[in-house]
Amino acid sequence: MAAAAVPVEQQVAEFQREFRTLRDEIGKMIVGHGDVVDGVLVCLFASGHALLEGVPGLGKTLLIRTLAEALSLEFSRIQFTPDLMPADIIGTNIITEDPETGRRGFQFQRGPVFAQIVLADEINRATPKTQSALLEAMQEHAVTSGGRRYALTEPFFVMATQNPIEQEGTYPLPEAQLDRFFFKLLVGYSDHEELRTILDRTTTGYKPDISPVLTAERILAGQALVRRVVVAPHVQDYAIRLVLATHPQSAAATEAVNKYVRWGSSPRGAQAVILASKIYALLDGRYNVSFADVRKAAPPALRHRLLLNFEGEAEGLSTDFVVSDLLERVPTEGK
Repeated sequence: MAAAAVPVEQQVAEFQREFRTLRDEIGKMIVGHGDVVDGVLVCLFASGHALLEGVPGLGKTLLIRTLAEALSLEFSRIQFTPDLMPADIIGTNIITEDPETGRRGFQFQRGPVFAQIVLADEINRATPKTQSALLEAMQEHAVTSGGRRYALTEPFFVMATQNPIEQEGTYPLPEAQLDRFFFKLLVGYSDHEELRTILDRTTTGYKPDISPVLTAERILAGQALVRRVVVAPHVQDYAIRLVLATHPQSAAATEAVNKYVRWGSSPRGAQAVILASKIYALLDGRYNVSFADVRKAAPPALRHRLLLNFEGEAEGLSTDFVVSDLLERVPTEGK
């Protein structure tokens, strides 16, 4: 049955069921980090990419591997290191010989980016030149090599992990690269009970059976449904004013933005806020976006799209502080 012929209520209910089924399947392996898991799934259904930041050992890579096991999609992992080259990600042209004619020619050997789920592990361990090799793939869902363009299979989803930039041997991601990530998700430490469960699972031979619960077709159908969710003009206006308020010295800028921010969010920030808000609305059983959905989407969508100035860095502030201040000071109803 065509999607248009299925009642909206039924489509929303099916989306909720599939989202929760996928979340529960991941929960067989991952303990806690509920907000991070939800954030990764929001990125997936928004056709965006996720950046997970946290110190080593918190389960970032395990989360992504578990998601790959729970989906019927092709998966590849790229371990970023200082000596990794762009060709190691995209692929390269190699000389081949026709066994019949003996003629030689170039043939493109595809790299690990040619998968549907790509794990860029410890992405800030590689040099900026190598990091930028993902730019075209993330934005255009295609790569170019030797003057030819190669399309990637849909859905295409990049999940990257990075250690805090204060750690040894890391290269901060360029702003253009950060902007390609739909959400930046912060992975924190587990609490007492979560750590107890982790130890019970990892030191006793516990081996959960993770099964594929969602196909590429269902993911694409969910992504299409998200795009059709209604956003009222006054709700969209609120999201626009939030993003415009991140620009220092603009008419909408708050005192904290003018004092601590060097650069504000790009239009991609507004796009991420709206798309994520649509998903939060669907998960709440609604086919229209509310102010609360926008407020929930703003922190992970904007935190990596703001650049603090010297004063902000000197005072040890985070961009989350600025976003929180915006949510307090920007009214939901415009003047």
